[in-house]
Amino acid sequence: MRPPPRPGFTLIELLVVIAIIAVLVGLLLPAVQKTREAAARAKCQNHLKQLAVAVHNYHDANGKLPQTGARNVAGSGSCCTNTAWSWVARTLPYLEQDPLSRAAGVDSAVITNNPLAATVVPVLLCPSDNAREHGGTRANPTIYGTVRGGPSNYKGVSGSNWCWGDYPNTGKDGTCDVFYQGGTGKGDGIFFRTDVLFTLKLPGVTDGTSNTYLVGEDVAEWSAWLAWPYGNHATGTCAIPPNVFRNRANGEDGQWQWSYSFRSRHPGGLNFALADGSVRFVRQSLPLDLYRAFSTKTGGEVLGAD
Repeated sequence: MRPPPRPGFTLIELLVVIAIIAVLVGLLLPAVQKTREAAARAKCQNHLKQLAVAVHNYHDANGKLPQTGARNVAGSGSCCTNTAWSWVARTLPYLEQDPLSRAAGVDSAVITNNPLAATVVPVLLCPSDNAREHGGTRANPTIYGTVRGGPSNYKGVSGSNWCWGDYPNTGKDGTCDVFYQGGTGKGDGIFFRTDVLFTLKLPGVTDGTSNTYLVGEDVAEWSAWLAWPYGNHATGTCAIPPNVFRNRANGEDGQWQWSYSFRSRHPGGLNFALADGSVRFVRQSLPLDLYRAFSTKTGGEVLGAD
């Protein structure tokens, strides 16, 4: 006798099973992505922490904070010359990158056509971003020539002042000029592109190191001013709100009025290291006046929780 036939799935039952699996996968993927982003954000914060600690170690060893710009060049010329090394470059020995600092000739060699200026330093990259692919955008040819600047996701906070675009703001020093153009104006934050002319020590941060932004994030794909060697690519203003995006349709210099600022790929905000070495996630919904207040070093603002 033949055994009775084994029952199988009908087409409808099969479709129901496939639909259930699709729903489960749809529910699982966002959870996996959220977990992955949480891990990337934590690693990004750790990188910022290392950078802030390196700044403190530099300060302890040199009696001042690292500086940006060309040494021994008076006035606004300290900004954009082929020896205008950034505060990041000068901090390299305290990021366990002393061999790179020596080989690149930070403070003794020029940046122009310096192949080591294109070096990728992992601690300067946020894993949530793709700066390794999009970073190191070509700088002014008189600075880098054919060498692209090494990618970075982190740059120093120049303060709250800015003269251009949709978000001009007169800073606490009474000027909107963060660039010290023509020998006037300067950033009211800790790092700006000519701060080599103004020595700063941590006690000079009178707003309190726990109330002052030191270093923030940026997205290399959206900014042509983001590379660790060069001073003009290692600072940004908080006059512009966080995560403001402008399409670079006009070329890398076409949107500088809006992109010389801070942004990230983290949902809802971005990370900042503060001058006390702590790291904080700053919501992009933070009121602009409070965001600017956290960026100044001697503004005397009364700050609430962010």
